[in-house]
Amino acid sequence: MVDPMHFEEHADVYRTARPPYPPALWDRVLLLVAPGTRVLDLGAGTGEATGPLLAAGARVTAVEPGPRLAARLAATHPAATVLVTRAEEVELPAGGVDVAVAATAVHWFDLGIVLPRLHRALAPGGRFLVWRHVFGDPDVTTPFRERIGQVVAARSGPGRPGPDAQDAAAVARALTDGGWFALEDTATFRWRTDLDAEQVRALFSTFSDWSPAEVDQASAAVTELGGRVTEHYRSWLLVLRATR
Repeated sequence: MVDPMHFEEHADVYRTARPPYPPALWDRVLLLVAPGTRVLDLGAGTGEATGPLLAAGARVTAVEPGPRLAARLAATHPAATVLVTRAEEVELPAGGVDVAVAATAVHWFDLGIVLPRLHRALAPGGRFLVWRHVFGDPDVTTPFRERIGQVVAARSGPGRPGPDAQDAAAVARALTDGGWFALEDTATFRWRTDLDAEQVRALFSTFSDWSPAEVDQASAAVTELGGRVTEHYRSWLLVLRATR
């Protein structure tokens, strides 16, 4: 069973196990973030987006429901205002946010609740930036990805909620169907990273739809393939504008 609080159980390794977002993505995001910009980081985890936003001079309010994750975020980024609550429940003043972001988190939200609340919180001209890692590029086949595909094909039960991680267009439709937001821009960023067996174990253990036995299989596959693999990943970005 996929559990949105799975990440809380892995708070000790989450920050070091998850790869950072690619520089090209940040180049695009930070076009909309100037010093003093009021940014709301929803589903902030341990601050993977919070940190670069603070470095750009933004005033960041980070919303994270997991107490352990939030504690690590607050310790690492004391300049952020950290709220330990869900995106569906956070109290925000009308017009008090210039830019909202959801980094690899929006699929966990009840959009019927979050979108109208967020629309009210955004100042005129406000933007909602949604991005996500896609672990595995469907256009690149490697022996390791073939092994991962075999593990996934053998499983049963529900996957993560919401549209497929690879389908940015479906996510965009879900975010605009209610009329609260209009799609302004999209971008995709391809990148790669080399990982050893222990790095794969740590990373895959943070995936909410991977069991411990499946994580063992992924790590073992790296060892059997020579001890190190190159992973080809994608990250996509949606820029949405609040309608008025």
